[in-house]
Amino acid sequence: MRVEIKIVLAMIAFSVIGGCSNKSGDDFEKAVTIAIEKQMTQYPKSTMKDLYKHFFQDKFGPGHLIVDTTGAGNYIRRELASFEHSDGELYEPTGWEGNFYRLNLSVLKDGTIPYDIFFDAFVRSVNGVVPITIEEWIEEWSAIEALVDGMALNLPYYESDKAEIHERLKGGDYVGHHSRQFEEAYSPHYRIISKRILNEELMKYLK
Repeated sequence: MRVEIKIVLAMIAFSVIGGCSNKSGDDFEKAVTIAIEKQMTQYPKSTMKDLYKHFFQDKFGPGHLIVDTTGAGNYIRRELASFEHSDGELYEPTGWEGNFYRLNLSVLKDGTIPYDIFFDAFVRSVNGVVPITIEEWIEEWSAIEALVDGMALNLPYYESDKAEIHERLKGGDYVGHHSRQFEEAYSPHYRIISKRILNEELMKYLK
């Protein structure tokens, strides 16, 4: 009962700030639940930190601008040299709206997408982010967290992860990071691409 009350209160607060992108509360709850279930099916070793990152990236992309494109390019090349295979789908949507996609770096490793095309799309995706405010994000995350609470997922480190996320948000730090458990289980190597750029420019390479 307490979880249900928490969900209702969070949804009321979320709808007041207009964060549902004109979707009703029922639509939001359904979309978030589907996103969580898909994440846990695809990546059962996920923790609360990984769920947070999943939804955070949907609103903020990777969470930072690319100021030094040379440095960002060098980092990608070093990462490409550090792995032979990256688990996960070639591309998969983030969060409950799918504003951004995680595009697996294996598409660079095997030449599916030319490097220059990929990197240009990545830079434009990141620097084109129009984020919501930290206050709006805190309200949205509260609504998402309430739904996670009600799903009895038995996530490891659940309470400590929640507390750490809350503490960071209180300090204005909204960037999420994968858990060590997730990284060890799935060796994620990807970059964030906007849905529009993926569909309009990159999908032709992936078909």
